[in-house]
Amino acid sequence: MIGRNDICWCGSGKKWKQCHFPANGEQQPVKFENLHSLYFKKHDIIIKSEKQIAGIRASGHLAAKILDKTCELAKEGVTTQELNDFAHQLHLEAGAIPAPLHYGEPPFPKSICTSINEVICHGIPSPRKLVNGDIINIDVTCILNGYYGDCSRMVMIGEVNAERRLVVDVAYECLMQSISPLKPGIAVSHIGDIIENYAVSKGCSVVNQFVGHGVGVEFHEGPQIPHNKNKLNIILIPGMTFTIEPMINAGVRGATIDPNDQWTARTSDGRASAQWEHTILINDTGYEILTPWKCS
Repeated sequence: MIGRNDICWCGSGKKWKQCHFPANGEQQPVKFENLHSLYFKKHDIIIKSEKQIAGIRASGHLAAKILDKTCELAKEGVTTQELNDFAHQLHLEAGAIPAPLHYGEPPFPKSICTSINEVICHGIPSPRKLVNGDIINIDVTCILNGYYGDCSRMVMIGEVNAERRLVVDVAYECLMQSISPLKPGIAVSHIGDIIENYAVSKGCSVVNQFVGHGVGVEFHEGPQIPHNKNKLNIILIPGMTFTIEPMINAGVRGATIDPNDQWTARTSDGRASAQWEHTILINDTGYEILTPWKCS
């Protein structure tokens, strides 16, 4: 529940007592369950029911399983198209649908994203073979029984240089450190504060052109989850599900979108980028990682 000195549920950034505190001065804390309709109307945030959470959890666990198996296949000499075909088949065998396939405009042409070296995100699988020294982000989103689970991991191929290893390690720490304090009453902006503080301390930058997002009933729901410092002071309440997926660059934070495929995002300076992603549930006391992939 929200107390007088907590950040107001409305996202103003003010304390509740200075914002939407009852005019009659009553000091009863706001119950989170009373905010469900307000969050949807004001922030496009779907607070999930127990049934929905169970469905999202099942989809998230499947996405993590497919991701782990696909990452195991990612070795020198394997093409990203082979990774795509393998992951696509795993979806079909599980009775699931790969959410990226035909998503958006122009329609995304593949079932997973494979982003190599200077590609920040939305890399399109191709006949390109993985070579010694590559780093690759593999991003899997499943639709299982109508519910979405979204996650990604990095894989290092062979002997990786210091810059690429750095961004892989920093991106992982940014994700896990930003998840650790999550609980009801924390502001969304706290996530970006943690990520940018850590990344900058390691000499890296945080991409601000792409964000995490609500997920579960739809592929992309509210709220947006910026990974850089911001003033998005929506407070977390039980039943929220969203991704955290910090994209960390070795050089400048800027991204350039490929003008031909209109999807592939590359670092503006051609230096390395890395990303790890989980789908998170906020529960009554803290959080649950709904996409429990293995870190290797």
